[in-house]
Amino acid sequence: MALTVGEERKIGQKLLYQIRLAFPLLDDPDISQYINELGGEVLEVAGFQFFDYRFNIIASSQFNAFAAPSGLVFFYSGLIEKMEHEDELVSVLAHEIGHVAARHIAQGMDKGSKITVATTLLALASLALGAGAVSQALLVGSLAAGQTANLHFSRKHEEEADRLAYGWMKEMGRHPQGQEAMLHAMRRINRYTMGNNIPQYLLTHPYPDERLDYVQSLIAFEEKKLQEFEETCDFGFLRMKYRILSLVKDGKKLRNLLHNRLADSTLTQSERIMLHYGLSQLDRMDNNYDSSKKYLQEVIHFYPNKSILLVDLGLVEKESGNKERALTLFRSAYDKDRHDMWAAFQLARMWIELEEYDKGERYLKEVQDKMPEYSKVYFELGKLKAAMGEKANSAFYLARYNLYEGRLRLSKHNIKIALKGPGLTEEYKEEIKKIQKTIKMLEEN
Repeated sequence: MALTVGEERKIGQKLLYQIRLAFPLLDDPDISQYINELGGEVLEVAGFQFFDYRFNIIASSQFNAFAAPSGLVFFYSGLIEKMEHEDELVSVLAHEIGHVAARHIAQGMDKGSKITVATTLLALASLALGAGAVSQALLVGSLAAGQTANLHFSRKHEEEADRLAYGWMKEMGRHPQGQEAMLHAMRRINRYTMGNNIPQYLLTHPYPDERLDYVQSLIAFEEKKLQEFEETCDFGFLRMKYRILSLVKDGKKLRNLLHNRLADSTLTQSERIMLHYGLSQLDRMDNNYDSSKKYLQEVIHFYPNKSILLVDLGLVEKESGNKERALTLFRSAYDKDRHDMWAAFQLARMWIELEEYDKGERYLKEVQDKMPEYSKVYFELGKLKAAMGEKANSAFYLARYNLYEGRLRLSKHNIKIALKGPGLTEEYKEEIKKIQKTIKMLEEN
């Protein structure tokens, strides 16, 4: 018998914290907001859902993604690297949502067996990490619990998830050729890999040949109708992709890759300009600030209404020592888009550097309200309170930071310091009770 919605929610709630400890997440506000807003677009057409979905990106070169119980969906940076267009990412988002919405995960878990967060996490970890001694050790543990096999989807489940994704993409006004392109890539990778080198995504999401034939048949049947669909703007996707790659890939190798791509005469102007964006990120990280600014100015000239680029430019100015110029750019980006928490976060950090603590706290609190699971905001608030001489309140925020990072022992240590110190507000005392309750829940078997 499948898990109930309540049972799946309970497992998912614990997994959310445990996975933060198990995997390196790329969760800066610009990356997190982009992937979650894109997932939200799919959910708008998908209709009523049992769960509050969360979409995350893991720093790993593997070609992988997986959906965990209760709407937790994870994408590996290695999978995103293989994509060229936003519609390809949307197709995978929709496919994973399809598995969750159709309760495929819950159906695969026999609630009569011993299902715990620990065994489910072991299964996810063994699948996510791929081949290797660590993965094999995890795999043995998860197999003992009977979980790993349940995370491989059947032919029927794959067809159902593909059908849902196809329909949702059409409702979103996105051409399903993005789904076709992604399945093409999966088939190509499947054909050119052997034995244990097959990517985990193809092991858990098998049958790429049959799935591609199925989707191509649907597209051919609706060819005339689909001609009315407009081309998707890839700015947001390519910005996210190249920012992620600048964080996870070897700088020299990535620079060579970007320059080789620039030599491709078939590139569109927008694709070429976004390669310059990637080079700007590499130059900033290599302290080549003049070159980074030059590339960014080209991108801004091409996309004058994309205010998030002002945040990128502000970071270059900040790191090159031009604090006032950086502050102006961060403020301008925030004023143009009050929903941009990347702008708010950088504006907060800039005010704190200028020792304008009240202003910095205001923007950090806004980020906290909009993105309560973004752990770094609590770290920054902890540093801010320490700078203001509020030791107890600083420890409170560090307790929340370590909770969201999955470091429960450190979180409990911070709580002790907070409760012993003077000046802890009543509001924070009440919040500590909630943190303690969460820790207790996470430590239960």
